[in-house]
Amino acid sequence: MNGSNQNTITFSLGNEQEQEVRRIMLEVYNALKEKGYNPVNQIVGYIMSEDPTYITTHNNARNLIRRVDRDILLQMLVKYYLTH
Repeated sequence: MNGSNQNTITFSLGNEQEQEVRRIMLEVYNALKEKGYNPVNQIVGYIMSEDPTYITTHNNARNLIRRVDRDILLQMLVKYYLTH
C-alpha cells in the first residue's frame, strides 16, 4: 500500500438496515436455541468461516442469515460492543 492515500474510509448503516439485521439475528439465535445448539458458538463459527452449515435450517434460519452481509454484521457487533 503506498503512503499517498492517507484518507480514512467511513462506513455507516441506516437505522432501518440495523433493525433488519437485528431482527434476522434474533430469529437465527432463537432457531439455534430451539434445536438445542449453543447459538453464540454457532453464530461465531458462521462469522469466522462463512460456512452456512453452522446455522440450522430450522425456521429458515440458514436462509435468513445468508441475507446479512458478514461485514455489516461485524460492524454492528463492534459498534454495539464499544457503545454499551
